[in-house]
Amino acid sequence: MTSPTFEFSAGAASGGPDDDIPLHTLKILIAGGFGVGKTTLVGAVSEVRPLRTEETLTDMSAGVDDLRGVESKTTTTVAMDFGRITFSGGVRLYLFGTPGQERFWFMWDQIASGAVGAVVLVDTRRLESGFSSIDFFERRDIPFVVVANRFDGALRHPDEELREALDVDADVPIVQCDVRGRTAARDVLVTLLEHAVDGVRSSDSR
Repeated sequence: MTSPTFEFSAGAASGGPDDDIPLHTLKILIAGGFGVGKTTLVGAVSEVRPLRTEETLTDMSAGVDDLRGVESKTTTTVAMDFGRITFSGGVRLYLFGTPGQERFWFMWDQIASGAVGAVVLVDTRRLESGFSSIDFFERRDIPFVVVANRFDGALRHPDEELREALDVDADVPIVQCDVRGRTAARDVLVTLLEHAVDGVRSSDSR
């Protein structure tokens, strides 16, 4: 049985009147380590101005936050990012970007409540930053896809090498793209939805 096709609603993205009532509203998490592109993905795809809770990094974070590989980063998400995207057929996704720094992980359980799936962003230059997110969703049986964000200058690796390095199951989709692109970010969400639907069908058929 094939998965349903999710098509982007161009009318919603153009900033038209917000008087449409979606048939289905779904909560999606955008997760991953510090500086992997969560805020960027939400901003790239959201049809409304994203809500951001970014604060400037200060000397107080020295010795607390792991800035290896992202030394040039000057801000961090301290609560969550929020955005929205609507697909034709009445499917609307509410996107919640989680904070990536370890000192904010205590909020993840609350943010994850009611989520139907998650995008786990990883940076191939520091894959270890993705392990905690993967473990979080595996333990809670929340469907997820792994997205290797293509940072400038980062080496490219075959999907199976990434799967082995991250130790994720064979049925977990691996996507490699630059999440700054709206189309690429949207396609990531479509992949997640199809994966989540496949998981429900597999459970129902048992």
